[in-house]
Amino acid sequence: MEQRHLGRTGLRVSRIGLGTLTWGRDTDEHDAADLLKTFWEAGGSLVDTADVYGDGEAEYLLGRLVEGLVPRQDLVISTKAGSVPDPDRRFDGSRGHLLAALDASLARLGTGYVDLWQVHAYDPGTPLDETLQALDIAVASGRARYAGVSNFCGWQLAKAATWQLAAPGTRTRIASTQMEYSLLQRGVEREVLPAALDLGIGLLPSSPLGRGVLTGKYRTGTPVDSRGGSDHMAPFVAPYLDETARHIVDAVSIAADGLATTPLQVALAWIRDRPGVTAPIVGARNAQQLTAALSVEALSLPDEICQALDDVSAPVHRYPDQDWSTL
Repeated sequence: MEQRHLGRTGLRVSRIGLGTLTWGRDTDEHDAADLLKTFWEAGGSLVDTADVYGDGEAEYLLGRLVEGLVPRQDLVISTKAGSVPDPDRRFDGSRGHLLAALDASLARLGTGYVDLWQVHAYDPGTPLDETLQALDIAVASGRARYAGVSNFCGWQLAKAATWQLAAPGTRTRIASTQMEYSLLQRGVEREVLPAALDLGIGLLPSSPLGRGVLTGKYRTGTPVDSRGGSDHMAPFVAPYLDETARHIVDAVSIAADGLATTPLQVALAWIRDRPGVTAPIVGARNAQQLTAALSVEALSLPDEICQALDDVSAPVHRYPDQDWSTL
C-alpha cells in the first residue's frame, strides 16, 4: 500500500487507515485479529483508536493483538483523549485529564508510546494553551511521537496550529486533524481543509463511506445485519438516509457500474485522493469488508468521474468562503 507523509512531518502512514470504533463491542477478538492481520498483510500501517471506544476495550484489544500477531514497529498507532462520559461536560481538555488519559491508554495498549496522539474535541471550558501544553509534554516525554487534534472547526484548528508554530523547537506542531469527510459530508471544505492545507496539517477523514451509506447497501432498505439495522448505531446512520443522500449514492452507483467496480471503491477512491487528505479511516466489521475496501489501492478515478461526483455532492459555499467580489 502506498505511504504518505502525515501533513508537513516526517511521519509516513498507509493511505488507508484501519478504524477500531466497534472493537470490544460489536467486533470481538477473533474478528479484530482477522482485521488487523488482513490490514497488515496488505501493507497497512495506520491503526486508529480512542480511549472511549468500547469504554477502553478497543485499546485493550489492540494491545493484546500487537506483537502476538503484528510487530509493533510495523504499525502507526493513533489514539485520542478528551471525551468523557459526563452529560454536563462532554469533553475535558484539561492538562491533568489528558495526560492521565494518555497514561491509561498506554497501559491498555501495552506500549510505551503511541505514534500519534490526538485531542478528541475542542473543550471551551479549558484554555487552549493548557490543552496544547499536554501535547507538548506528551511528545517531550516520549509518550507520543506526534500530536494532532480531532473535531476542531476551522478557527479552532488555525488557532491551535498557529500557537504551536509560534515557538518552534519548544512546542510540537499539529500534525493531523481527524474529521468526518465523505461525499455525503463535505463541510470540512469550508474552513477546516483550507486551514489544514495552509498550515501543513494532514487530514484523516473518519466515516469516509458516509457511515456505510455510500456502499449502496441501503438503496433498497435497511439490512438487518447493518449498522443502520442495529439499535445503538441506527441513529448514527439515519441522517444520511434522506433524499439528498439518495441522489449522491445513485451517482456513485452509476459511476461504479461504468467503471466495472463497486460503489464502495468509487466513494473511497474519491475521498482518498482529495487535496489535503492523508488517509481515510475505514471501520470494517469483518475481514471480508476490509478486503473489499483495501482493493481500492489499484483504483484511480478518471477526472470526468471525479468532476461528476463533485458536482452532484457539492455543498453550498458562498460568502465569505468564496471570492465575495464575484457574488
